[in-house]
Amino acid sequence: GVSEGSACLKEEVLPEDVGTDDCLTSYTHIYSPDLLKDQVAFITGGGSGIGLRIADVFMRHGCDTVIASRNFDKLKEAAEKLSAATGRRCLPLCIDVRQPESIAAAVDETLKELGRIDVLINNAAGNFLCPATALSFNAFKTVMEIDTMGTFNTSKVVYEKWFKDHGGNIVNISATLGYKGQALQVHAGSAKAANDAMTRHLAVEWGPSGVRVNAVAPGPISGTEGYRRLGGPRGEAAGLFQTIPLQRAGNKTEMAHCTLFLASPASSYVTGAILVADGGSWLTSANDFSKLLGIASSKSAKL
Repeated sequence: GVSEGSACLKEEVLPEDVGTDDCLTSYTHIYSPDLLKDQVAFITGGGSGIGLRIADVFMRHGCDTVIASRNFDKLKEAAEKLSAATGRRCLPLCIDVRQPESIAAAVDETLKELGRIDVLINNAAGNFLCPATALSFNAFKTVMEIDTMGTFNTSKVVYEKWFKDHGGNIVNISATLGYKGQALQVHAGSAKAANDAMTRHLAVEWGPSGVRVNAVAPGPISGTEGYRRLGGPRGEAAGLFQTIPLQRAGNKTEMAHCTLFLASPASSYVTGAILVADGGSWLTSANDFSKLLGIASSKSAKL
């Protein structure tokens, strides 16, 4: 359950969640159900994890979505699930955020099929645990290309093709890794730190066009591939989450609600902001290189 390891929290105060890449089996609106009525959201990395849950929650608030990534079969299956669960349209589109021409084709298809784009969620990312000494030049470059270049590429294409003349919202899914130089994360921490700067730069430049640009920085989020790859289940079993002020990992629905807030009129005067949603984790969690290296070594066969 979502409240494991957290006896002081009552389960009913947490949003509903499921640990797999499935739609929610039940949902209670904490925002108006028509908060995004008839809007269209374009979500990169939308076929799984936090991206899929963002699509699920957005669609339950009246939004049609595009979910875009490299694995079309996975996207198609996810889109069918999402539409069945919410009654809204979900268009699966194959893109590689490292290739601007593939993004341009997907945006053109979106505008042809759905007629508009109101919200862009830059969620596509890649990560793994690795000490800097073992990190290949190519591995560092690849993470930067997906996380940082991918975010810029997608933002620029959507801006030029739609937001420049119609306004819109961009929400970048960031991370807290760079705040204290998280061990084994120089690649992803550097990429996300660049994205946080990009969030502020684009907020300044594109604000006059009616475009807001913000970011959500999640902490450890259960039920995601990142959580599994970055040692979350093992950390949970070892009691590491007791060091987090809120005493638990977050869940995908909570991240979707933070993203929904920034994508909606509820945050209409917010731009250039980074909303940290990590239960206070970055303030208090250990950054013990040797301990984290042990977790990485135990998982090295999967990296």
